[in-house]
Amino acid sequence: MGRLGTGIGWRPEIADAVERMPGVEWVEAVSENLCPDHLPDSLLRLRARGVTVVPHGVSLGLGGAERPGPERLSALAARAEALGSPLVTEHIAFVRAGGPLTATARLEAGHLLPVPRTRDALDVLCENVRVAQDSLPVPLAVENIAALLSWPDEEMTEGQFLTELVERTGVRLLVDVANLYTNQVNRGEDAAAALAALPVEAVAYVHVAGGFARDGVWHDSHAHPVPSAVLEILTGLAARVAPPGVLLERDENFPAEEELREELEAVRTAVAKGRAGAPDTEGFPAAGPAAAPETATAEAPGGKVTGTAPDGGGTRTARAGLDADGTDGTDGGPAEGGTPGSGDADAGNPYGTDDAEPTNGADGTEPTHRTDHAEPTGDGTAGARQRLALAQVALLSALVAGTPAPEGFDRVRLGVQARALAGKRADVVAKVAPELPLILGAGYRSAFAAYARGRPMRGSHRRDALDFAGHLLSRGPGDPRTRRELRRWWLERSGPVPPGRHPAARLARATRRALLRR
Repeated sequence: MGRLGTGIGWRPEIADAVERMPGVEWVEAVSENLCPDHLPDSLLRLRARGVTVVPHGVSLGLGGAERPGPERLSALAARAEALGSPLVTEHIAFVRAGGPLTATARLEAGHLLPVPRTRDALDVLCENVRVAQDSLPVPLAVENIAALLSWPDEEMTEGQFLTELVERTGVRLLVDVANLYTNQVNRGEDAAAALAALPVEAVAYVHVAGGFARDGVWHDSHAHPVPSAVLEILTGLAARVAPPGVLLERDENFPAEEELREELEAVRTAVAKGRAGAPDTEGFPAAGPAAAPETATAEAPGGKVTGTAPDGGGTRTARAGLDADGTDGTDGGPAEGGTPGSGDADAGNPYGTDDAEPTNGADGTEPTHRTDHAEPTGDGTAGARQRLALAQVALLSALVAGTPAPEGFDRVRLGVQARALAGKRADVVAKVAPELPLILGAGYRSAFAAYARGRPMRGSHRRDALDFAGHLLSRGPGDPRTRRELRRWWLERSGPVPPGRHPAARLARATRRALLRR
């Protein structure tokens, strides 16, 4: 793969601005938001100009206990071929758990969750990556994610985990420096040390994004300006290796076009600064000290959780516990207009801002691809898969279904992560069903938070929107006008054929017209 250069994440909301922006050499689009037979006109125009487009997947769950589903892999491959892309990218994360391996109901996270850095998880991940590589027409690169919590009893550092993954599979790396910063703040992991341990020859490209501090942790929102601390990590990376490509991600709270241009220029400047001081070798020198921006300290039961927050001096202290009602007082809503969450925001899908079930029907029914299959054996990972499956379903159940926290996890951080997932879930439902926030008005977020508490997703976010509306309708009378509008919305989308298009409805209208003509 050749040089990509400087790019920006393509999103429909900023498509026109991206087309006008000077110096954009490539773009990245969320794969699950694209239909290969009906690509957006903006992407077609960019392709015609010679701009490279890379599909960025968010729903494979390469770090999950099950093998990646063949339909999801086929969908990713089809998008790469339709766009003529030189590579595709995904995440080192799990996004669902349960099913046959655990004899439990399948649970969807609706977002990217961290994989434990253990031998079991690495063995499973390596095999899943090989399965994906064999199914894709172009090389695969995988991204390190941000996390709000840590797994207990991890056996490797992030650098060791990624290095062995590359050595065993030959996969390329999408290095997200914003995620390294997030993990430095939230998990105390030195970003420079992580970079120093990476095999530089495997770097495919780099992500840069912004976030915000809340609950004593850093949320990788992709909805705020890139902080100087993240740019400093990018400069440190560029001082050690010339990144083939660097891409700015922005998924929410889109600023004015001029501000986006300035952020992109700041990214170029950070890379140029690093390259100006680069040694002759392309390898990483020994790890230097990590960037040391403002310290954020969160009081927590059983001790303090400390980290860093960008751009400023002094010390910040925040309460990371729950309010009396089990929330953080924000109804799961965004801080400063951003999307709460951990890992990679990747707006545009159920693990970002639209529906990531590529085979869902338009009526919001369950996806045609199911992974309720017996786990095949033969690669030596059967035992590791079952152990990983049990650990992941226990964690995800605690986060989305209210079951007890697994042993060894920080309960305060689990609460922060659970609220972040609920907020992300509400955000995505609002994107795939924008009529619901209009119908419910200011009460949308509190109503959704009450619905989601203890009710895991049953499938896609479109299914979730229907379940939410059905739940509200089952609760009895409310505001009559709101109830009528909600019932009309639910009826139009819950059946295989909208009421107005059903043959019986057309016959009734025709009969009425005939009677009126007499």
